[in-house]
Amino acid sequence: MDNPSKVQILASSSGWVATTLNFLPGLGAGYLYQRRWIPYFVTGGVATAWFLLGAILNGDTEPTKTEQLIGVGGLILISITTMIEAKMAQKKATLAVEEQLQAQTPKKKVGLFR
Repeated sequence: MDNPSKVQILASSSGWVATTLNFLPGLGAGYLYQRRWIPYFVTGGVATAWFLLGAILNGDTEPTKTEQLIGVGGLILISITTMIEAKMAQKKATLAVEEQLQAQTPKKKVGLFR
């Protein structure tokens, strides 16, 4: 039995599950479902940088409601971006696997004398 390639694993994952996991729990949980580690760690790094930037810019003062909304809005933007990217990567992998399967299947000869 052959081990599936990374593209086959990604293509076999459900696109809607990956996008939902990237949005609802947030911070790249859909990447864990798709077994994509580099995007997961990049997403974690971007979210950490967003928190640190907010803490550095705010200093010791209490954040206002506007600043809190900007912080939450940034996290939602990160989640939406990861949703879109996960769906696009799954769709691209599915198309690549379909092309591989079509290239492997022998074409039937058409004609009177087969």
